[in-house]
Amino acid sequence: MTAVGGVAFAVLAAVLVPWHPVPGGMPAPVPASSVLTDEQIRRAEDYAALARAWGWSSLAVSLVVACVLGFSSWGRRIVARLPGWWWVRVVLAVVVVALVGRLATLPFAVLARRHALDYGLTTQDWSGFARDVAISFGVSLVVTSVLLVVLVGCARRWPRAWPAVAGAVLGGFVLVASFGYPIVVEPLFNSFSSLPDGDLRTKVFALADREGVPIDDVLVADASRRTTTLNAYVSGFGDTRRVVLYDNLVEDVPEDETLSVVAHELAHAKHDDVLTGSLLGAAGAVFGVGLLALLVGAVGERRGVRMRDPEVVPLVLALVAIGTLLSAPVQNGISRHIETRADVEALEATHAPGAFEAVQRQLMLRSLADPTPPAWSQFWFGSHPTGLTRIAIARQLAEK
Repeated sequence: MTAVGGVAFAVLAAVLVPWHPVPGGMPAPVPASSVLTDEQIRRAEDYAALARAWGWSSLAVSLVVACVLGFSSWGRRIVARLPGWWWVRVVLAVVVVALVGRLATLPFAVLARRHALDYGLTTQDWSGFARDVAISFGVSLVVTSVLLVVLVGCARRWPRAWPAVAGAVLGGFVLVASFGYPIVVEPLFNSFSSLPDGDLRTKVFALADREGVPIDDVLVADASRRTTTLNAYVSGFGDTRRVVLYDNLVEDVPEDETLSVVAHELAHAKHDDVLTGSLLGAAGAVFGVGLLALLVGAVGERRGVRMRDPEVVPLVLALVAIGTLLSAPVQNGISRHIETRADVEALEATHAPGAFEAVQRQLMLRSLADPTPPAWSQFWFGSHPTGLTRIAIARQLAEK
C-alpha cells in the first residue's frame, strides 16, 4: 500500500502540477522598498516576528503533547479506562487527546489573537473568537473521530488486509471532503448573500464566461466581522459553482482589483485545482495509511498495542502529527506552484498588471505579512508565493 500510494502521488504530481508556471521562469522577488514604505516594512516585520513565535510555540507544544501521549504509557492507560463499545472508546480517546492538546495550546491562540487585536487585524470580539474556536474544535473532533473509527474498524474486520481497505475508504473520504468543505463547513463561520445586480456582478459573470468557467451565483461573505484580510474563492462544481467574495473585498477595494482576485480564483476552477489537490490528497492518504500500518506494527508491537485496539488512538494521532509536519514542504511546495499558475492566468485574463500589483500590496498591508520571511519558513510553511514574488511576476509579464 505504501508503494502504491507513493507511486500514485508521484505520477499525479508529475502530470497535474504546473512545475514551470511562469513564462520566462520564476523571477526574484522585487525589493520590499519598491512596494512598501520603511514604516510599513518595519510594522509588518514586527508583527510577523511575534506571530511566528506564537505559532511555532503552539506547534511545538502540540507535538510534545501528542508524542507524550502517543509514545509513553500514559495515553494507553487513559484509553484503557474509557467505557463503552470499541468504537465509543475510539471516539472518547480522540476527544481526550484532542482536548488535552487544545488546552495546552489555547494560551498561544489567545496570545496570537491579542497580538492581532493590538495591530488591528481583527474586529471580532472575544465571544466570537471563543465561538469560532469551539466550532473548529468540534469539526476537527468529528472528522478525526470518523477517520479513527474507520481505521480501527477496518483493522478489526480485516486483520491482514485493513491497510488496503482503509486506504481506499480514506482516499474516497478526502475526495468527498475537499468538495464538501466550502458547502458544509464555511457556513458555520460566515453568512452569505447574493451580490446585488450591478456593474461588479455583471463583470464577474463576464469574466467567468471568458475563462470558460460556468458559475451559478456570486455570493458575499460577511467576513469583515472577523478579519480585515481580503479574500475570495470558488466553491461547488459544474453548474453549481459560485464565486464567493469577502464583503471587505467588495466594499474597500477598487473594482479592477477585485476582478484581479476573482480572476485568480476562476483560474483555480478552470484548471480543476481542487480536483488536483483532492487526487493528490487521496493518493497521499493511501501512502499514509500504508506507512501507518508499518509504523504501528513496529512501534505498537513493542508496546503491546495493535491497530484493532482503541488504545492505539494516541499512537496514531502522534504519528499523524509528525507525518503532517514532515510532509508540509511537499504539500506547500505543490501549492505554491498551483497558486503561481493562478496568478499568471489572472494577469493574462485581466490584462491589468497594475491592478494585480495594487491588490497584492493591499493584501500584504491588511495581513501584515512579512515581506521577506525566513527562507526556511517560506519553504516549509508557505502555501503561496510571497507578495513581493507575485508582484515580480506581474512586472515580468508586463514587460513581455
